[in-house]
Amino acid sequence: MTKFDVAVIGSGPGGYVAAIRCAQLGLKTAIIEKYPTLGGTCLNVGCIPSKALLDSSEHYHNAHKNFEEHGIELKDLGVNFKQMIDRKQKVVDQTCDGVKYLMDKNKIEVYQGVGSFVDEHTILIKGDKEEKIEAKNIIIATGSKPTELPFAKFDKERIISSTEALTLKEIPKHLIVIGGGVIGLELGSVYARLGAEVTVVEYLDRVIPTFDGAMGKELMKSMKKLGVKFNLSHKVTEVTRKDDQITVKATDKKDNEVSFEGDYCLVSVGRRPYTDGLNLDKAGVKSNDKGQVEVNDHLQTSQSHIYAIGDVVRGAMLAHKAEEEGVMVAELIAGEKPHIDYNLIPGVVYTWPEVASVGKTEEQLKEEKVEYKSGQFPMRALGRSRASMDIEGLVKILSHKETDEILGVHIIAARAADLIAEAVVAMEFRASAEDIARISHAHPTYSEATKEAALAATANRALHV
Repeated sequence: MTKFDVAVIGSGPGGYVAAIRCAQLGLKTAIIEKYPTLGGTCLNVGCIPSKALLDSSEHYHNAHKNFEEHGIELKDLGVNFKQMIDRKQKVVDQTCDGVKYLMDKNKIEVYQGVGSFVDEHTILIKGDKEEKIEAKNIIIATGSKPTELPFAKFDKERIISSTEALTLKEIPKHLIVIGGGVIGLELGSVYARLGAEVTVVEYLDRVIPTFDGAMGKELMKSMKKLGVKFNLSHKVTEVTRKDDQITVKATDKKDNEVSFEGDYCLVSVGRRPYTDGLNLDKAGVKSNDKGQVEVNDHLQTSQSHIYAIGDVVRGAMLAHKAEEEGVMVAELIAGEKPHIDYNLIPGVVYTWPEVASVGKTEEQLKEEKVEYKSGQFPMRALGRSRASMDIEGLVKILSHKETDEILGVHIIAARAADLIAEAVVAMEFRASAEDIARISHAHPTYSEATKEAALAATANRALHV
């Protein structure tokens, strides 16, 4: 039986990054993946393919709606949806092949098959053949799966999860999206841009509820311009299929029953930790009533040499959060002293405009009774935004009323996912809003909006509004 210093179960962003860092630190490392390709949900059926379709659909939308304004004339514009899906798959294949290259480069042993615990140091791998490996340390990085509603089981044809939404054979005529969170709005925007009627049914009274309230309001305004219809404060009670027709019944906040009819229903109500088949009990590893593997602040399970990271543990289900945890665990195993500030892990919605956020929301600060200042700047006031016709959105900076330390930054704008990095760096060094306000930002750029919002937060002295 082959022995390793570290064995990683799961090859998503958390798992494969953990394996690379372990190998860099001189540890003999193995990684186990049940699917034929490496990369996990993110690379195969999540972050990467969804962004490929988001970009393709945005290109079409711009050609259809905005090119004429730029002086670009097109004739017979159309969507070759099969080609769009094929291009998405090429991006996925290239990215997954890149992970395999990194495993080879770092001399990480890759095992293809389902990994399960035999005992606290032994893993059984069932693939083309059965074999066992032994590891001094083990990292559980098995990720998550889409959550089903008890009355809306996925048939993977018309009642679908995000996985199937990435491989449809046709553009829906009417896509009903249950859930107004990140995944539902991203995929809803893809098909709205391509001409589908899209209806969002959300239980809460706001969309993207984990983000600052201003972001959800602005995003709804933007998506309504695409024709997306929102039904907030609606509780879905029934989903039925008859041939190619889906009927979704719900009650509104006045307890009136309403129904929606479409040809596809995307159920996007969250994800659950995936530990099926791991046999955690044989290793003495505990999980909680949410299915999450229980860990301490060092991401150790009830067995100190077994760690868990990413979607399978507490916290936001984000690929970059899993990566940070993977690096942290590798360095802990090697005797180093890393740390993660979970408050400084940004969240992003890849609609257009994008939404990005880090730190505390205004709602959280009010709840925690923290005195704060708020500064905002609209993207439409920027020359760069007007030049690119990306004038929707704003930057919002929250800083402490007394010290001016930045407490939260919330952006809805073109390239918000990239713009948020400046805020993360600033907050990592506990910068004040004035610090950002005094930094020279190149002109004309989208990032000037961050400077202007910082000026507004510092002393209500934004220059260009």
